[in-house]
Amino acid sequence: MKTTKVLVPSGVLGLGFDLTAFKNGLKLSPDIISIDGGSTDSGPFSLGTGTSKYSRASIKSEWKTLMKARQKLNIPLVIGSCGTCGTNNMVDWMEDITIEISKELNHKVKIAKLYCEIPNNQLLKNYKNGLLTDLEPKVKINEKLIKSITHAVALAGAEQIQATLDKKADIILAGRTTDTAIIAALPLLNGSQPGITWHGAKVAECGALCSTDPTSGVIMIEFNDNDFIIYPLSKKAKCTPETVSAHMLYENADPFILHEPGGYMNVKKATYKAINEKKVQVKGAQWIKEKNYYVKLEGARISGYQTSSLVLLRDERYVKNAENWSSKLKLFLIEEIKKRMNLKTKDFDLEFRHIGKNATLGDLELKNSRPIEIGVLCIVTSKSMEISVEISKLINPFLLHYPLTKYEELPTFAFPFSPVHSERGALYEFSLNQKLKLNDPMSIFKIELKET
Repeated sequence: MKTTKVLVPSGVLGLGFDLTAFKNGLKLSPDIISIDGGSTDSGPFSLGTGTSKYSRASIKSEWKTLMKARQKLNIPLVIGSCGTCGTNNMVDWMEDITIEISKELNHKVKIAKLYCEIPNNQLLKNYKNGLLTDLEPKVKINEKLIKSITHAVALAGAEQIQATLDKKADIILAGRTTDTAIIAALPLLNGSQPGITWHGAKVAECGALCSTDPTSGVIMIEFNDNDFIIYPLSKKAKCTPETVSAHMLYENADPFILHEPGGYMNVKKATYKAINEKKVQVKGAQWIKEKNYYVKLEGARISGYQTSSLVLLRDERYVKNAENWSSKLKLFLIEEIKKRMNLKTKDFDLEFRHIGKNATLGDLELKNSRPIEIGVLCIVTSKSMEISVEISKLINPFLLHYPLTKYEELPTFAFPFSPVHSERGALYEFSLNQKLKLNDPMSIFKIELKET
């Protein structure tokens, strides 16, 4: 079989990469340039709203560099999970950027768009037909929940990317994909063993994160018949058996198994060998093809509307007793909100987090240090923005003056902002963690072509 070289500029478009390292990679004549456009790492907001986490200016700047390289080498350029979330409108958003750049560069390109979004009515039909299977952790769904989803996507695999490659497109703009599919698709087409290919794609998915210098970004991965060889393009970076093998731990519940549409990869028999101080050769991963073909689903919906307020405690006594103070204040405020606004407990949620003490881990925090000051973040969530704002205004004076004990002078704390509360808008939550059975891998996906 032919060796397939995949150049990965970075773990995600918009993060930046070493231009010198990228140019070094171009000199090695890659067969394709593959880069991820996003994921669910940052939470459900991007998917819920169908918007990009990264700035358009940053995306355009880096995409322009990649388009120039693609034109020079006359090879495919593919991006998965366009606009962070991979919704249809984000594929179109990426197309607008691509066309804009092609006009600036006077490039004539053939664009293939892979749409991965599933309309609610189609999702509901699949649910009623029993084609959805729960994944862990289980997320209970019903008709009402499905109808409330703002965006739902299916994660495309290698088969869907291969379908776009078959169209002989210069640039492939894919909706939501697995991080590995955009790397594995071409080597699989060229005959690389599936186990080897999926393993290499997993290691390469985040660019130079599998090296000693993760911020350098750029790596090359060469897929052969029974091995892959991976190395960074930055002079400062190295790949070692440790850095390469460790990447199976990244965002993976099982360090030996990786599930993809159509099957799963097992690396228990994989071997890692340093060829030189920069390159690592990997063999032995196995691919187990499953009887049925499934794609993972992701969906998000609005679960409420939020405001946040921040008050700073610097009095030593209040800093020391911050949890006790906020617990007492919370109980008091809940009763005040119910009485003054005629609301029930189920109508709103009031949460306090202590910045500088246990804001990240909460009750799981094991370290106990004595900070000089603590920021108390008060988060209000309700079914409407109006109610959340009204609650924030109601609790405002108590955040400023509520005493720790009953018989003492009223304290005064510090508000760093005016107004105190900030309107966070709609709060989104993930609402799907299921996989969908497909008889035809392309049945719910759509490809559109356009030439500039």
